[in-house]
Amino acid sequence: GQQRYPAPATADAGAPGPAGPGPALEEGPCGWGPCNPRALQLCNNPEGYLAAYSLLAIFQGIVVNGLVNISISTIEKRYELNSSLTGLISASYDVAFCVLSLFVSYFGERGHKPRWLVFSAFMLGLGSLVFSLPHFSSGKYHYGSKIEDTCQAAETSFANATCSASANSSLHKYLYVFILGQLLLGVGGTPLYTLGTAFIDDSVPKHMSSLYIGIGYAMSLLGPAIGYVLGGQLLNIYIDIQVPKRQDTAYTKVDQDDPRWLGAWWIGFLACFFALWLLIIPFSCFPKHLPGTAKIQAEKIAETHDDGSQVLVQANNIGQHFKDFPVALMILLRNPVLMSLIIASSSEALVATGFATFLPKFIENQFGKSSSFAATLGGLVLIPGAALGQVISGVLVSKCKMSCKGIIKFMISTCSVALILNTVFLFAKCGNEPFAGVFETYNGTGTLYNLTAPCNAKCKCLRSMYYPVCGRDEVQYFSPCFAGCTSYLFNNMKKTYHNCSCIGKAKRENGLEDVLYEAIPGKCPTQCKFLPLFLTFFFFAVVFTFMATTPTTVAILRCVPDKQRSFALGVQLVFLRLLGTIPGPILFGVAIDNSCTLWDINECETKGACWVYDNKRMAFLLMGISAACKIVTIIFVVMAVYFYKPPPLTKALPRKTSGKISAI
Repeated sequence: GQQRYPAPATADAGAPGPAGPGPALEEGPCGWGPCNPRALQLCNNPEGYLAAYSLLAIFQGIVVNGLVNISISTIEKRYELNSSLTGLISASYDVAFCVLSLFVSYFGERGHKPRWLVFSAFMLGLGSLVFSLPHFSSGKYHYGSKIEDTCQAAETSFANATCSASANSSLHKYLYVFILGQLLLGVGGTPLYTLGTAFIDDSVPKHMSSLYIGIGYAMSLLGPAIGYVLGGQLLNIYIDIQVPKRQDTAYTKVDQDDPRWLGAWWIGFLACFFALWLLIIPFSCFPKHLPGTAKIQAEKIAETHDDGSQVLVQANNIGQHFKDFPVALMILLRNPVLMSLIIASSSEALVATGFATFLPKFIENQFGKSSSFAATLGGLVLIPGAALGQVISGVLVSKCKMSCKGIIKFMISTCSVALILNTVFLFAKCGNEPFAGVFETYNGTGTLYNLTAPCNAKCKCLRSMYYPVCGRDEVQYFSPCFAGCTSYLFNNMKKTYHNCSCIGKAKRENGLEDVLYEAIPGKCPTQCKFLPLFLTFFFFAVVFTFMATTPTTVAILRCVPDKQRSFALGVQLVFLRLLGTIPGPILFGVAIDNSCTLWDINECETKGACWVYDNKRMAFLLMGISAACKIVTIIFVVMAVYFYKPPPLTKALPRKTSGKISAI
């Protein structure tokens, strides 16, 4: 069951390795020490590593970009956190990534990269476990008495009771556990997209690198998609698995339509904890370099930007010790091609993360869809579009065997097409639908931007309970209470409201419609028919946007000294987060809040989320941010082409590797 394996291959037996003279590249069998089963050698190649890398990237995406995002609203309600605090939870991942990215990529460059991915899988699993712990230590969920959504003239002082109860709760202390979980996830994610990607580039021929990296990046996008689907299904399960049976009639049994319902957000994190720790096994058996790496490196052609940095790094053997860290960092920061590509990719990341966060909200408000359906549509556009774009660009760069300069020019064309497609916001926007107390009055009574009118003044409605209903007059109302409805019935399992003092007569006389109901739950059907057009154009905008992702990574790997490639990816990811993924959702959130016309005021008179938006203003603001970022991207990619100078000798001559990894 075991196989004898040849001695570690060397490109130059006399060349100095990472720690003095010896083999340049330590190739070896797949296994654990002396245990090298023959079956494992089938995986000891770039394809086997890519499969393991893809699985780790998928599970990282499931947890970080899928389960965390879809569980945030449930965590807010369960642990009584406001949106700014849950925003801190989300940002904790990027904080850990930024702090560690430079150091991990610098020290890992000369280390055993697959073992760094063992560490990555371990920390990602540990972070998933820690993130789920609050559920097990916070006790059972007590959902309280049923909230009445109809007009109740004799309302009790429910608002004050809720406000004081919330103020005295200690559940918000679990915030620190969630932050710790996200920090651990950030620590685990750092080696994956720096050292893990560089290891792929080390192990395959130059013209195949973009294809392998594109496949790996595309597979990583499956993670958020799976996370959203899995998380959405788990939220249909009650948070404590079994809904408690109450003897007291005040505590009626909750169902998924009840605002008090909370889903089992924690199950997905627990499952990913076990799956991620299982991935430690395959990564622990890979050698430091895959068989054939030395030959591949010897045949590669250097395309490093000709600014003298390659000679400087090789002559002074920079990167061997910690004292070289500042010098190595300055070499990269002074590389104009690298910095132009980094700023361009950061600008693209700002738009991508902004839309990933708020596209469902845009669809929900612009086209009048439910939040769950809008999230599904957003996922169907973003995930396949991004994956397709990365695979297509990887294949094109690989098949056309583009040079470094050719790759950067290719990025200019894709970004320009994406900018043109971005104009979909100009002609596929919708007007504002009729909304009583916001965009129109209550049948001529009351005022605009004021939910209270004479017809509902005695109802004592809560502005914190947004439960929209559509009246028979085709006007939307904030809740059955604000519509003045005093009773409801169930007709064929569908809830209908009656005796509504604020709702006018039906606009269309068609038989018994007047008699059947006065209002039904949900938003009124939108009159805007631009949704298919918007989704089509936006899908192709996403495809062309992400067609620049894989080429950017390949161009960065080619334009820096061969011993600094992992470090260059680390520098890129720091800027990507500081300039892109961290400010992106914040900037988009500020723009969307700027288009708000009706805010939530809770029982404690604190302003919360926005209930109603001005659709046209929202569309123009998002279009402006997206177009501005696209223009910045194009400018800096053009600058990269201008600054790039290829090495003097670019003929494909076999050469010796001296120490570590040659340039591609």
